[in-house]
Amino acid sequence: MSTLAHSMMTAARSADSGIAGPGELDRYPYPEAPGADRPGLTSWDGVEPDMGRMGRRAGSSRGRGLHGQLVQQLGQMIVSGDLGADRPLVPEEIGQRFEVSRTVVRESLRVLEAKGLVSARPNVGTRVRPVGDWNLLDPDIIEWRAFGPQREDQRRELVELRATIEPVAARLAAGHGREDVQQRLVDMAEIMAHAGAQGDSLTFTRADVEFHSLVLQLAGNRMLEHLSGIVSAALHVSGGSASGCDRLGDTSVGLHHRIVEALAAGDGGTAEAAMRQLLAAPAEQAAAPADHVVPAPREH
Repeated sequence: MSTLAHSMMTAARSADSGIAGPGELDRYPYPEAPGADRPGLTSWDGVEPDMGRMGRRAGSSRGRGLHGQLVQQLGQMIVSGDLGADRPLVPEEIGQRFEVSRTVVRESLRVLEAKGLVSARPNVGTRVRPVGDWNLLDPDIIEWRAFGPQREDQRRELVELRATIEPVAARLAAGHGREDVQQRLVDMAEIMAHAGAQGDSLTFTRADVEFHSLVLQLAGNRMLEHLSGIVSAALHVSGGSASGCDRLGDTSVGLHHRIVEALAAGDGGTAEAAMRQLLAAPAEQAAAPADHVVPAPREH
């Protein structure tokens, strides 16, 4: 138990990969001579001053690098509405405003395009796309929405989505006996109990994330398994209350153990009912204002 708990405490969050292939950087034209007095540069006047000093702050972002920081900054600005739909994004202006290289800008725009936040077209340039085009199931976008002006809608939507898919996954998981996964679920439930007794919310959260992801994997449905990233993001951004789980509480730990026992016994009905009870957060909790720090950017 102590080894597992220690591993959960020290494990880093999984990083998303996003390295451009050969020639992809050229999709985002970047003039060789920036021209500091170009009229478009004034369009960034509303950006907070600290956001324009990426290079000087590189050491303060837990080693995520300039690329991850710029993705985080631009992504938050788009999701918050500071950079509205159809807003042109000129790479040279971004590079000057945030004091980063053309390579960092191009890589960052490529990641944002993959998330549906921007589009790059010949003779048109790079522009912000409307919200209807965004990949709202992307873990980064979930985080940015959860800590922006749309926080209440995002958290409510996450609670509703999880309440829809996870009880069904728990019922399906009862019919798929995989000893390795079952044992891992037992381990996670025990780690949660231990962390709850110690008041260790970080370890509790990490074990909780893995527990719910494992249930989705055990369901034997690849589409449900693919949604595990959403559950992970929901638990990371919720800080507890909005996730539907009574963090560090005996009730939550007991329900997790009940799910484990039901899955081991092949009792889909009990597993589903316990999961529904676990996710039944009061509406006022789901709408509670965010008071947490935005997570550090992932490595893209």
